[in-house]
Amino acid sequence: MLLYAFTIFLSSFLLFLVQPLIARLILPWFGGSAAVWTTCMLFFQAMLLAGYAYAHFTTGRFAPRRQALLHIALLGVALLTLPIAPGEYWKPAGGEEPITRILLLLAATVGLPYFLLASTSPLLQAWFARAEPGRDPYRLFAVSNLASLVALVGYPFVVEPWLANGEQVRGWSGGFGVFAVLCAALAWYSARRTVARVPDASGESQVQAPTRGSYAMWLALSATGSVMLLAVTNHLTQNVAAIPLLWLAPLTLYLLTFIIAFDGRALYRPGIFWVLVLAALGAMGWLLADARFHFNLAVQLGVFLAGLFVVCMFCHGELYRLRPAAQHLTAFYLVVSAGGALGGLFVAVIAPLVFDAYYELGVGLVAVALLAALRYFRLHRAARYASLAVLLGVAGCAGWDGLHYHDDARLAVRSFFGVLRVKEYGAPGQESELRRLLHGAIMHGEQYMNGERRTFATTYYHDTSGIGAAIRSKNESLMRIGVIGLGTGTIAAYGRAGDRFRFYDIDPHVVQVARAEFSYLADSKATIEIALGDARLSLEGEAPQGFDVLAVDAFSGDAIPVHLLTREALAIYLRHMKPDGIVAFHISNRFLRLEPVVAGLARALDAHALVVHDNPSDDEEDDALYVQSDWVLVSRDARALEHAVIKRARAVEAEVEPDWRTWTDDYSNLVQILK
Repeated sequence: MLLYAFTIFLSSFLLFLVQPLIARLILPWFGGSAAVWTTCMLFFQAMLLAGYAYAHFTTGRFAPRRQALLHIALLGVALLTLPIAPGEYWKPAGGEEPITRILLLLAATVGLPYFLLASTSPLLQAWFARAEPGRDPYRLFAVSNLASLVALVGYPFVVEPWLANGEQVRGWSGGFGVFAVLCAALAWYSARRTVARVPDASGESQVQAPTRGSYAMWLALSATGSVMLLAVTNHLTQNVAAIPLLWLAPLTLYLLTFIIAFDGRALYRPGIFWVLVLAALGAMGWLLADARFHFNLAVQLGVFLAGLFVVCMFCHGELYRLRPAAQHLTAFYLVVSAGGALGGLFVAVIAPLVFDAYYELGVGLVAVALLAALRYFRLHRAARYASLAVLLGVAGCAGWDGLHYHDDARLAVRSFFGVLRVKEYGAPGQESELRRLLHGAIMHGEQYMNGERRTFATTYYHDTSGIGAAIRSKNESLMRIGVIGLGTGTIAAYGRAGDRFRFYDIDPHVVQVARAEFSYLADSKATIEIALGDARLSLEGEAPQGFDVLAVDAFSGDAIPVHLLTREALAIYLRHMKPDGIVAFHISNRFLRLEPVVAGLARALDAHALVVHDNPSDDEEDDALYVQSDWVLVSRDARALEHAVIKRARAVEAEVEPDWRTWTDDYSNLVQILK
């Protein structure tokens, strides 16, 4: 079993490692938006399902030796496609439809290797079951998930910080070469051993085939586990706290439950576990409906991470209990894979189209409660009635959350990029009336709707902030201002007659909300231009704009767009600046230390960098007008940063970490900048 286990471990490790690797390679080419990641995940999910289907089809239809020869041939062809780095000819010239091009790129560069890696776990388990009848092949699935977990944690903490993209590609390609040799050897060995043992395999044809009910339950359990993983991740990272790498915790727990459930040691016991499952469902349902603890990070993380572990143990423990005989192993894994894909499709594609908020968490809780009621109904009377009571309670909590999710919101809209909400405070029509734009848990601007303060630049953009100082240092003549990240359009408040302000934003809903719910754009005396799409791609395709100031305001969340914070990106920005122009990076972030990154970029391009830490006094009466902010101002002309306005803002030299590598399209290190 050791060689089978090692080969499966290596295949799953490479399988999980290649996903962030290849996505990083192409991210700058296609704008770095969330759509790139989602398109990549769509491809990987489809190829995973295809790999499982291939394992099922060839195991059922081909003789062992014929199957081995086919697989060895495919491994040989896959080796010819290495290394997996895409050529420059795949880089879009501009204007092409990106999704099709990304899918074709992935298919041409990593398609066959990924397909073979995806098929490995069910295929080798089937070979092991045929070569070693009587031994449990399902324990190898635990090995597969352990390898996935190692790759998941290892990439951001070990691989990414130490290896550039090219080094990652070469290392991965070498690992695949080792895997191909091992897998080919096992294919031939297993085929010969299976053929030799055929006369002793009496009785195998008498194994009862799975029923339709079994297939339905496999699909439901796997889909529900997938929905809960993604729904809890969305809830914690979007609604509760924008903490970098927080998404790792739910996925780690999800994989851990697969490892425990399929280890074969019967650690999941329904007679005991039903109490934990129902308690976890009740706690998550209550917390979902109780707004008092919405931003209590300790409570939210404690309840939902523990709850996710328990409900995924239920889903995956029941899957293990319902596993078929080894002869139907590949069919089982094919259905489980299809369930995972359906769960991902529901959360990633269907929910954003159907819902105006993250209601899928409530849907997932109801689904788990229903499955628990079905599976625990036969245990004993207490479990039966408790399961039904929890099902009704969770359904009620989910319904209450759905009805009242937007009680405090003037407007809510959901798109591929997340949920936007506009909240209103103060008395309508009064000077105190204030509107705020929220993207998940991140605030993207506020505006007073009446009186003289209607035209004030608020929050991070007020006149004593870094961006305020940069713009006011240029107002001795007509200004050309660029802004990456529209938000409420607050920076337009600085516009005067004859000025031109050009905003870049990737989300069309942000543009609609800024125009319909806020008046900064309409009230500005400047000419307003809006470029819809990824800012870096837009700037790459435009003629030099001659900006006096370019505000780069895209780094306040947990998943910063790295492609906007590299040496190549800054070179693009500087191409669009006047000789004395200032690029202003908004680096206010509770969890990330971005100042040394920007300072390093400036140094690499022979530019100068100052940082403005604007800390309003604690006794300021108006929080909307005075919010702490950090901006790094970069210019090739040192005299531009010596302007009296910038000096009065107490600008100081940006801190550089001499031992840090400069961030490029080929290298970045998120772990290094965690506060």
